[in-house]
Amino acid sequence: MKKHLFSALTMLFSISAISAQEVVFEEYDLDNGLHVILHQDNAAPVVTTSVMYHVGSKDEDPNKTGFAHFFEHLLFEGTKNIERGEWDQITAANGGRNNANTFLDRTYYYEVFPSNSLEVGLWLESERLMHPIIGQVGVDTQKEVVQEERRLRVDNSPYGAFFNEILKNLYTEHPYRWGVIGSLEHLASATLDDFKKFNQTYYVPNNGVLVVAGDFDTAKTKKMIEDYFGPIPRGAEIKRPNIKEAPITETKFAKYYDPNIQIPAILLAYRTPGQGQRDAYVINMISTYLSDGESSKLYKKLVDEKKMALQVLSVPIDAEDYSSYIVGGLPVGDNSIQDIKKEIDEEILKLQMELISEKDYQKLQNKFENQFVNANSSVEGIANSLAENYMLKDDTNLINTEIDIYRSITREEIMEVAKKYLKVNQRVELEYLPEQKDAN
Repeated sequence: MKKHLFSALTMLFSISAISAQEVVFEEYDLDNGLHVILHQDNAAPVVTTSVMYHVGSKDEDPNKTGFAHFFEHLLFEGTKNIERGEWDQITAANGGRNNANTFLDRTYYYEVFPSNSLEVGLWLESERLMHPIIGQVGVDTQKEVVQEERRLRVDNSPYGAFFNEILKNLYTEHPYRWGVIGSLEHLASATLDDFKKFNQTYYVPNNGVLVVAGDFDTAKTKKMIEDYFGPIPRGAEIKRPNIKEAPITETKFAKYYDPNIQIPAILLAYRTPGQGQRDAYVINMISTYLSDGESSKLYKKLVDEKKMALQVLSVPIDAEDYSSYIVGGLPVGDNSIQDIKKEIDEEILKLQMELISEKDYQKLQNKFENQFVNANSSVEGIANSLAENYMLKDDTNLINTEIDIYRSITREEIMEVAKKYLKVNQRVELEYLPEQKDAN
């Protein structure tokens, strides 16, 4: 009785806390098309400046892949007013740090500073946009950096190629079909003019969103934003082809041999709706139900109880046009990848035929409440959420309302979405195998 009472009280206080911590923000456009989002929070003397550009690997020429990720590195090389190698020094000298990341649909740059260095952050990001130096020295330097990253993360990393292999089998027409890091051969053969054209096309104000989150004075910050970003000319409108994939109607079987592994894996991948659609939220709940933590269904069954798997995974890959859902595992002992697949399919079939228990449903809700709180627990996290919600989901206020979507998802909906998308004939089955050694 005490346990149930404690759980109920915990849930009540959790919901109350979430309801009370609304993220207040203001958004507007500059004349050049740059979208600006401001979130003022003077609780701590910290501020995040960030710019997200609507350019990812899907925007690349199929014969020139890897450009979006390459620019994540290249645009730290320097500008007309920032010497090569000085970017990090300037950031550190002002008590801050910076980073960037790239994915299928966007590239994101950010700095975190003490609030009295806000202007430095705005200046750095305006320099990146207005005065980048796309020169041969920087290009050659970053080609070597990206080559090493590819070797470290993909070529020489156990299971490092699984993401690329899944994508190229899930998609045949859409530009999601290649990995974010792209082709080293394409980068090596690209000319300086190729890189300059990519920069001129996508690194323009009307293709970005600037977020300032943290401790600042709104009026002063708006003036600085206008001063630093206002003079940057608007770019040409970007034409994005609307490429549709034909549905998968028969199971696609694929194999990949990885020289870096000894234990095979089975990976089952499904094409699912874009991340802004309601069904994508349901898929996220299904993923958490199946394989998030040691108490999840697949972990308990395959790792704890039957001891058939060394590891299980269940991963939704959220993206703008289509998302992907991957579930799989690594067998242990005398068990095979086909044994693992059979057990996974049994759990998916249960989802399709039976409602999950009320207890499991409430556990799911608790997990998503917790994730929601953690995502918005820092100004750095808030800045990222505001940018992504605006750019990729077309609703900045999801930072406050997204949890309501999860709360409204029913057990019946979970069952119906599992039936709709997790069909055997609508998936890729990738056997990820150790490279076969030549017996001679």
